[in-house]
Amino acid sequence: MSNHRTAERPRLLQQLWHLLVAPLVPAILLLSLALPLPQAALAGPVDWHEVTATAEGRQWWDAGSLRLSRDGNLSVLSRFQPAADEAEGQRPPASDLYVMEVDCGQSLFRDTSINGIPQWGSHWQPVGADGLIEETLAAVCVAGSDLLAGS
Repeated sequence: MSNHRTAERPRLLQQLWHLLVAPLVPAILLLSLALPLPQAALAGPVDWHEVTATAEGRQWWDAGSLRLSRDGNLSVLSRFQPAADEAEGQRPPASDLYVMEVDCGQSLFRDTSINGIPQWGSHWQPVGADGLIEETLAAVCVAGSDLLAGS
């Protein structure tokens, strides 16, 4: 008797599949094609601009990501790669991605995201003596001057 029940189970599942699931598959596919793509999928190509390298490493900023923030500052994606220890023949370390908010009027910046992780409550920092940040902010502020003028 138990063999009879186990033999019926696959047939019952097959019937349920044909009655309930199979008719929904085309509808689900059509619906998924009709939905808009997420914003990240619509993003354009990156347009990296490298600033002059220093002993600390290399830094780039992405002109394609330059936007006006809610607070009227500039927001930009940047990439930093620490310098490799050439004396030991090391490969360059991996780079980190930062979304920076830039206050061009006061030469301040803050990282709002590091490697995709939001930095809630990040504090404004002065450029200071960091040549990479200084040059990055200068280039970003020049490139974003039209955005700032329209705010």
